[in-house]
Amino acid sequence: MHQELCRFENLLAEQFQLTESRIFRHGELCGLQFMLQGPRSVRLNAVWAADKNDLYLYNARGERCAKLKVATQLSTELSQTGFSQTKLSQTDSSAA
Repeated sequence: MHQELCRFENLLAEQFQLTESRIFRHGELCGLQFMLQGPRSVRLNAVWAADKNDLYLYNARGERCAKLKVATQLSTELSQTGFSQTKLSQTDSSAA
């Protein structure tokens, strides 16, 4: 996923770190938000929706630029280490 975010703005993945935040609804983990802070205040985001097991990628303008299907069903009991290396498959590259 780190590579996918960097690809949208032509960034070198090894130069920029990915941070992860958990998203809760009614006290239950319902997703994860990933943010990549690039140069010149460029911020790229991705949100994993646990209920659909989809990953939504957003460009530096905050527009959704891709929807990816996570190849394996993830548990909401995820450790902080495993998600960014998970296999993804593109299902929709429209910005809508």
